[in-house]
Amino acid sequence: MNAYLLLANGTVFAGKSLGCTGVTVGEVVFATGMVGFEETLTDPSYYGQIITQTYPLIGNYGMNGKDMESPRIWARGYIVREACTTPSNWRSETTLDTFLKANGIIGIEGIDTRHLTRILRESGVMNGAILTEFDPADAANAEKTAALLKTIRAYAVTDAVKSVTCAAPETYNAAGETHVVLMDYGCKRNIVRCLTKRGCKVTVMPGFSTAEQVAAQHPDGIMLSNGPGDPAEPTKVIENLKEIMALGLPTFGICLGHQLAALAAGAKTMKLKYGHRGANQPVTDFATGRTFITSQNHGYAVVGDALPPEKGAVAQVNANDHTCEGVQYTCWNCFTVQFHPEASGGPKDTEFLFDRFLANVKAAKEAR
Repeated sequence: MNAYLLLANGTVFAGKSLGCTGVTVGEVVFATGMVGFEETLTDPSYYGQIITQTYPLIGNYGMNGKDMESPRIWARGYIVREACTTPSNWRSETTLDTFLKANGIIGIEGIDTRHLTRILRESGVMNGAILTEFDPADAANAEKTAALLKTIRAYAVTDAVKSVTCAAPETYNAAGETHVVLMDYGCKRNIVRCLTKRGCKVTVMPGFSTAEQVAAQHPDGIMLSNGPGDPAEPTKVIENLKEIMALGLPTFGICLGHQLAALAAGAKTMKLKYGHRGANQPVTDFATGRTFITSQNHGYAVVGDALPPEKGAVAQVNANDHTCEGVQYTCWNCFTVQFHPEASGGPKDTEFLFDRFLANVKAAKEAR
């Protein structure tokens, strides 16, 4: 079946249907990872977005369910150059097409994804729609196309954290000696795994939890998870976070958690032209002078110059565009990073940050 991608600027790409049929509207972004497509699809940080994979062949090692970062796909659509129909891997359980259909996701394959990526790089991230119902380039469908373009241009990602966070606290590795509360703004399962394999008991808390609710768990430390959307939108989360940080517990923030902490400290965030999404983003650490290859997925960044100097300082920057990639706070026992140390970027170049966090937790416990 034919499928079409219609961008907000009126550009039409014609391809073949992948996954479900119908119409889906979202913010079209591109991700540069060569592997990790199952993790990408199930990352809550892609809520409200249509993902374009720049690597030409996707699904070649299949889908297995064990690599999912959450229970479902949060993206609104999927765009690939070619979807493999004959995956080869001993862990493979199903194809990409079947996986998308099982999750109710509309996709498209067979389009020039490099051309699309160039459009997004030059013009910036823009809204779009994947549809199988009619050809928007056909003059006979001009009225339908005009109506759809109006919907596309009006689309905005809203209530992102509210939509993806858990409904109630969930505990993992209850016998762990170190208790970490993980604030769920759209957390990936591997954050939990990185903590539990280090002997931690992890309580995942809803993103809108108050300081009183967090304190009632008697944690030794706090983690602020990744997540989707404009970090400045969930104002209640930011206000709660100010009080949570005032508890004085060692804290480690990742991605959206990094941005929310900065906003709670009085800094600002900005929307990037096309974001950082992929497994090859270089980050330079000021303390060591080293540059790490990291995995990233974000469309917003902390404005480093807007961070109040009495609150903390920028600790890492992106080696490509020099945007803020990390903050070391002096007003709180806290450090945060924009990238994903749990995502095996290099393959485990920055996972030591979990050890640094737990060392802070241990020191705080001994000092009580």
